[in-house]
Amino acid sequence: MKIKVKNINAYTKEVSLDIPWVTLEPDFNKAVKSFSKKVKLPGFRPGKIPKDRLMQQFQPNIEAQFMDDNIHKYYLTALQEEKIVPVNQAEISNVSFKMDENFSFTAKFEVEPDFNLPKFKNNMFKVQKNKFIPDDQDKEDAINQLRRSHARIETVEDGAKEKDFILCDLQKLDESGVAIIGKKFEKQMLKVGDGSFTDDQKTKLIGLKPGDTSKLDLPDGEDKSIKNPYDLTVVKVEREVLPEVNDDFIKLINPELNSVDDLHADVLKKINENFEERSRQSFERDISDALIENIGLETPPSMVDNYLNNILEDVKKQNNGEKVDDEKVLETYRPSAERNLKWYLIRKKIIDQEQISFSRSDIDKEIENLVSRSPNSEQEIRRFYKKPSNRQRIEDDLTEKKILEFLTQFAKIKEVEVNTKDLRGENK
Repeated sequence: MKIKVKNINAYTKEVSLDIPWVTLEPDFNKAVKSFSKKVKLPGFRPGKIPKDRLMQQFQPNIEAQFMDDNIHKYYLTALQEEKIVPVNQAEISNVSFKMDENFSFTAKFEVEPDFNLPKFKNNMFKVQKNKFIPDDQDKEDAINQLRRSHARIETVEDGAKEKDFILCDLQKLDESGVAIIGKKFEKQMLKVGDGSFTDDQKTKLIGLKPGDTSKLDLPDGEDKSIKNPYDLTVVKVEREVLPEVNDDFIKLINPELNSVDDLHADVLKKINENFEERSRQSFERDISDALIENIGLETPPSMVDNYLNNILEDVKKQNNGEKVDDEKVLETYRPSAERNLKWYLIRKKIIDQEQISFSRSDIDKEIENLVSRSPNSEQEIRRFYKKPSNRQRIEDDLTEKKILEFLTQFAKIKEVEVNTKDLRGENK
């Protein structure tokens, strides 16, 4: 069998095959016998039709069937011999075969692109690393979040205030203000002063009590820029009541804390840890993006399409059967898909070049580290990591960490202090 491999571009190959008749003849004769058992000719029992009579009447059919049955076989043989791994289904063309002649065809497909990593050297990546400086507002927001997580909801009769919840019935109106039949929505929950409400709309809600009515414009379910008129009838008003920050609350949050000062210190510690993690993730993302840009890798369209189709299926599952704009989802996620696939391919190359691997004992050690950090959850942790796919997660995380440690040594890092009030959009 003659095999000719042609590189169309970085990720597309074309393989031309030419199989001589001497190789094909045994399989072709078997195909003829098999075909003879499936046809009926007057005067002959199935499988007993003379070959010359069979070929005289059915040769084109037998040849076509033989091609269909054997293209895949010889295609796979060629891939194995050339050690090629496609990432999509091949396009078959230029198929040619007749009895006593060679069998030839061309297969065009995509592969993971072959490329070289750059020669790594000091300061080849310029990367910024942020050091976030939290303030009292961050502590106050965090403590209020803790309070909200333990808040109680009370029904109130004194009229709705900002941030209260109004349980109401909504009746959609037409342009002339007449109720539209079939467009009444009962027991809808609105938060006063939240979401898409303008100050004017918020004013219409403040002060409402059970049984009160109001007219307001609400955004359309699909196009948020369109406002529709509604009659609103209040069923009840609920208010979120936050617990006081006292000894009982502190013990509820963390029994190991003894005072308000301890709570503030603990909250600040967690805020700093969260910002450090945010800084680390951003820094590592910037390093990988810098390497992606340095290499200028092209991604096979079929890999991108498969990745996007998986994302689309996930989005549809999360929407619980609600209609999804497929094209919009694909367009939104395409840049991310292309970026992630480039990093996947580069990551594989680094793992191979630097021979990065982890043993079973390395995985076990990491699990023990997780247990030591959360001793109260030991049983759950051990049960979770008995599953091979979850153990694989640990290996993937360790591999990613090792890769990024390797790349960091070649980065020129600029540390920048960032005040968290700037992230909130406040003036200095």
